Amino acid sequence: MAENRGLRDEASEARRRGVKNRVVVVGGGIAGVATVAALRSGGYVGEIVLVEKAEFPYDRPPLSKEYLAGSRDLKAVALQQPEWYDDQRIDLVGDSVAVAVRPALGEVELADGRVVTADKIVLATGGRAVRPQIPGGDSPRVHVLREAEDADALRQLLVPGARLLVVGAGLIGAEAASTARELGCEVVLVDPLDPPIAAAVGRDVAAWLQSLHPAHGVETLVTTLESLQETPTGVAAQLTGEADSREFDIVLLGVGMRPDTELAHAAGLVTDRGVIVDERQVTSHPDVLAVGDCARLRDHRRTEHWEAAQHDGQRAAATILGLDPPAPTTPWFWTDRYHLHVEGVGEMRDPDATTRVVVRGTVGEPPFSVFTLRREGEGHRVVGAVAVDDSNAVRAARRMIDRGIAVDPQHLADPGTDLRKLLRG
Repeated sequence: MAENRGLRDEASEARRRGVKNRVVVVGGGIAGVATVAALRSGGYVGEIVLVEKAEFPYDRPPLSKEYLAGSRDLKAVALQQPEWYDDQRIDLVGDSVAVAVRPALGEVELADGRVVTADKIVLATGGRAVRPQIPGGDSPRVHVLREAEDADALRQLLVPGARLLVVGAGLIGAEAASTARELGCEVVLVDPLDPPIAAAVGRDVAAWLQSLHPAHGVETLVTTLESLQETPTGVAAQLTGEADSREFDIVLLGVGMRPDTELAHAAGLVTDRGVIVDERQVTSHPDVLAVGDCARLRDHRRTEHWEAAQHDGQRAAATILGLDPPAPTTPWFWTDRYHLHVEGVGEMRDPDATTRVVVRGTVGEPPFSVFTLRREGEGHRVVGAVAVDDSNAVRAARRMIDRGIAVDPQHLADPGTDLRKLLRG
């Protein structure tokens, strides 16, 4: 308590003298780490405090893949090694949670009572896995996968022969199903969409990706989960359209995430399906910024991909430094399943009066790539692309989109065409 009083006295004295020269970042995901890294590389010389609820910030994409499989430990997926924070003069406050933010006072209060003052506060609180209100959904056999401790708990149960129901065949659900199958589990994967993730990769590629599951021994069903009920040997799942329930050892809910806006809301900031920010990541209070999964640009949908969170952090740092923000780039994502690497960029659409789809190679025979082109006058411009085991195609497509380069569809479709030549227009 004496220590806490001392910190409070220090905070009061700092406010009285108007001396802070400090940025506090709440949350150590990719957005938070990108913010502190960009601050230092951009020349910020003041104090930087990074508050992280885990021991250290770690990367989340491996949680459904290598980390869940046990082939990589948490230190191996750390976003930065411990010495990096010391080298960059960043005060990493691990195993700590912020319980209050007071924008008018420039204060962040931690769960242990410490109060840290700051000129600027950056909220990088991320999101939480969605747990739908399903009867019986509070069973201890029901899991989500968002944090390392979620993966730790799940990994202990994914033994050969374990019966796993995965609800949701988006990126996380599909990756977890792939990992569990490789660990020898009996997996059933359900999703109401047929095929899942068509909006992200296009219908043909989505259908092929979904077909990989049964090809590897995963049963896929186009349905929803109605209820769960504990049994002496597991949990009975009632699926829509089936007369009898099915019994499983484990249920994994992979139905999305919701932004963690509790701190922001309690602080009086404007929130609406995220912490509302402007183009420079500034919230409704000029000294508070928000980045990553918790943030939403006004009048836009949230973007939950890894790189988008990284760019948020870089924009926030530029705002604090009074610099121009980095030039925007086309959104990009990736996913892995059954030892195949999938990348996507831009918008994938079904062919219509204004767009056409061009396939480079053959869908279902990696490596291949698929492009969505928009007709503009007599020419075509790439607006989206997805590739399997062909990262070069996505990198080239991204440059085409960002630069607005017109392309010849026939040349684009020819695997023998060097895509770098098309970048010259």
